[in-house]
Amino acid sequence: MKTFRLLDPTDPPSIPSGLCALAVMTKAPRAGQVKTRLVPPLTPDEAAELNKCFLRDTADEILRATAGNHASGVAVYTPIGTESAYDDILPGDFSLLPQRGVDFGERLYFAAEDLFRCGFDSVCLIDSDSPTVSAKTFLKAIELLKTHRDCIVLGPCDDGGYYLIGLKKPHRELFEQIDWSTKRVFDQTMCHAQELGLEVKLLPLGYDIDDAASLRRLCNELLGDNVRTDIAPNTRTFVRELIAQKKLASVF
Repeated sequence: MKTFRLLDPTDPPSIPSGLCALAVMTKAPRAGQVKTRLVPPLTPDEAAELNKCFLRDTADEILRATAGNHASGVAVYTPIGTESAYDDILPGDFSLLPQRGVDFGERLYFAAEDLFRCGFDSVCLIDSDSPTVSAKTFLKAIELLKTHRDCIVLGPCDDGGYYLIGLKKPHRELFEQIDWSTKRVFDQTMCHAQELGLEVKLLPLGYDIDDAASLRRLCNELLGDNVRTDIAPNTRTFVRELIAQKKLASVF
């Protein structure tokens, strides 16, 4: 059983100067609680297992990005009391931070605020639905935040959202008056950044997986003839098994 460091912003740990938090936002992967828009074609248990694969692949890429690059992996999780759910998902050198807040915007803002209070110099909040985002992209975010000027970094999704937001300061306005889970999220965030006078630096376009159409896209990408085998290997293995068992026949 792994023992993760549990971060407490009211009793900040000793964080090395200049460290960037690569923080994935996660809900404990329990059947019926995660990836519910993929049920069907998946069962609740299969959807939860897919979510675990997404987290493993994202955490592995974060770990590669942190190696020797003055960054640290964090899982910002909910609900409190589910820490053991991550024993077989996250690398042992990840830290855990409980989520606060009611709606999604509050949870993002409080995650950033708490990580800054813990002593991180910069923060990247990362979604748990984009397992094909590579360590190279996370490294680019770290590099873009190594500036003395206040700015934000955004990893846009082609559905109008974003898979990553990087911050030098916890600007609450970036998470308010946002129509979450709509195609307006990225544009509204850009408008708020402009109103705050913040420079915006962009990462490569990505996508998240939250419905049958995006799951089909993921399967086509991961199981194509020319895809690199190091992209989302845990997710690839699982969807290949589902297809072999004809569990994803309705997706294609």
